[in-house]
Amino acid sequence: MNIQKSFSEAAQRLTGSLYLVATPIGNLEDMTFRAVRTLKEVQLIAAEDTRQTRKLLTHFEISTRTVSYHEHNKRASGSELIRLLLEGQSIALVSDAGLPAISDPGADLVKEAVENQIPVIPVPGANAALSALIMSGIPTERFLFAGFPPRDRKSLMKWLGDVKGRKETLLFYESPHRIGKTLDALLECLGNRSIACIRELTKRHEEAVRGHISECIEWFADNPPLGEFCIVVEGIDEAVSQKQALEGAWWSELDLAAHVAHYEEQYDRKEAIKKAALDRGLPKRDVYNEVNR
Repeated sequence: MNIQKSFSEAAQRLTGSLYLVATPIGNLEDMTFRAVRTLKEVQLIAAEDTRQTRKLLTHFEISTRTVSYHEHNKRASGSELIRLLLEGQSIALVSDAGLPAISDPGADLVKEAVENQIPVIPVPGANAALSALIMSGIPTERFLFAGFPPRDRKSLMKWLGDVKGRKETLLFYESPHRIGKTLDALLECLGNRSIACIRELTKRHEEAVRGHISECIEWFADNPPLGEFCIVVEGIDEAVSQKQALEGAWWSELDLAAHVAHYEEQYDRKEAIKKAALDRGLPKRDVYNEVNR
């Protein structure tokens, strides 16, 4: 059990706090007042790429000491950052762009901090996936962020097979030199769904290509993709989902009477009708009337 009261004086006296600070995803005006203040007040900034982060810090006249924390040094650097936090120093974690700890080694540092009862405090801001979602025109009620697709085709097709039946809108990132192959795989595995391919978010060349997957394939054949992409794909249609579920059911080739008869080998008729109705998503009365004509 771990209870965090982020801003209690007692918690801050015992250890430092780990701040997860969002940075701009393109436009420097994405930076919040709170983010600038936090980066000035902490004792240390842990950055994915210190060269990239220094440009941001210079722009906002932030002189806080910066250290490197990335995928290749996270084990050694992470334990040192935890030691400093336990000694009472507060540290801000930043990625190159957007929110840290999403498809990012920062998630490991957060896990270690939580295990050591160190307060982890988000400083929200820009996020590419959610920005793409809200401008896509595709339903936003439920969504699944899937990170980066696998590179090789076999792994990619398996990855798509795992999400093809999801009803949620799908979000993932892709690079410009791979988007053509990924769109081809999407069309093959998911069908010709609605999609939005959004690039250069918040930058001067921000662009959203919306349509069906086949239309986007044609567009990029004539307009070579540039910049990093966020891909937004509609989830599976409810009717298609139900059809696929029925086609994959053990009883799909049985008529209703045979379906009920199968259950009557184990249960009485009333229970058999109930189970068949549940399988097919039908009212019990409709099944009863059909098999008792």
